[in-house]
Amino acid sequence: MNTTFKSKEDFANLTRLISMGWNAHYQEYATGTGIPARVIGVNKDLFHLSQGVEDWQATISGKVRYKAAFTDSKELYPVIGDWVLVQDMVITKVLPRLNMLSRGAAGGRRKNNTTATEGQVMAANLDTVCIVCGLDRDFNVRRIERYLTLVYSCGLNPVIVLTKADLHDEPEGCVDEVKEIAIGIPVHLVSAEDATGVLELEQYLTSGKTVTMIGSSGAGKSTLLNRLYGESVQTTGTVSQSLGKGKHTTTGRDLFFMPQGGMLIDNPGIREIAFYDNDGGIESAFSDIEHLAQGCRFSDCNHMHKVGCRVIEAAANGELPQGRLESYYKMKRELDYLSERQHKSADRVEKERWRDVALSAKAMKKTKRKR
Repeated sequence: MNTTFKSKEDFANLTRLISMGWNAHYQEYATGTGIPARVIGVNKDLFHLSQGVEDWQATISGKVRYKAAFTDSKELYPVIGDWVLVQDMVITKVLPRLNMLSRGAAGGRRKNNTTATEGQVMAANLDTVCIVCGLDRDFNVRRIERYLTLVYSCGLNPVIVLTKADLHDEPEGCVDEVKEIAIGIPVHLVSAEDATGVLELEQYLTSGKTVTMIGSSGAGKSTLLNRLYGESVQTTGTVSQSLGKGKHTTTGRDLFFMPQGGMLIDNPGIREIAFYDNDGGIESAFSDIEHLAQGCRFSDCNHMHKVGCRVIEAAANGELPQGRLESYYKMKRELDYLSERQHKSADRVEKERWRDVALSAKAMKKTKRKR
């Protein structure tokens, strides 16, 4: 697409694309056969595309499919939020992403593994990720910590939305609890009886901005989408009173053009928050622990041993909640293991782990003998 306009129609087309998030980055790579469009829905091998006015379905070319699946090239397989070039109802190219929200594929973790072995891209080219948590049985700060680590590991901007405030006796207390672990992150309280929280979210939906929502089934994502849209555009379901879990009423991913000017992607509920990317997410999600770590006696402190560790000292004197530290330990192990697996085979990682365990046990025996 050329920025030299031959007609008012060309200018109008570009204006629509910009309102959908098009920018100089995509313009630079929009070379080849086809016109630009954005993926707003995926149904198996059919892709729902839009240019702002007209929507249509397309398939993917055999060349793009082959390169994405069977070669080491950087060819991408289209996901919701992607920008593509399309010709004659066929996607000929997926433009390089600015970012993407990805996780370990559902069910990818095995009994002896702590991380998933395959990745799943949930959405691409995002400005904000709303972590949606209901103030019913879904509320869990440890789970929110995992979501934050996931979002930060993908290099994205998180916002926390606490729904169903009308079902909780002290919703403001939950907000305070979340703010203690979500340092510097906006936390919005949404109630069915008050539109204030919903109106606050409209600031993220300005023209050209793309927001996605993640959270458990039954957290209220689809209901929130409907309230922001002003009418019912997504099916909602009830939450089981006995289990406190919702049904997967959202089974696919769709990008909605919102009346506020931006776009909103509703995701199916996530049951398993498995990591796949490791790009400094834990340092951002646990910035309070990272700050404390600067006071450790040794620069390579792993915060597992008491001697000279400022982090353990803070947990001992109540400055740092023990539950938060344990959550940090758990995710740190997962992400360290993930990093190792990306550079070594799984068998080698397991062998090295058991070797370290054996050496530690041997050292403990020697210590006991000396005593």
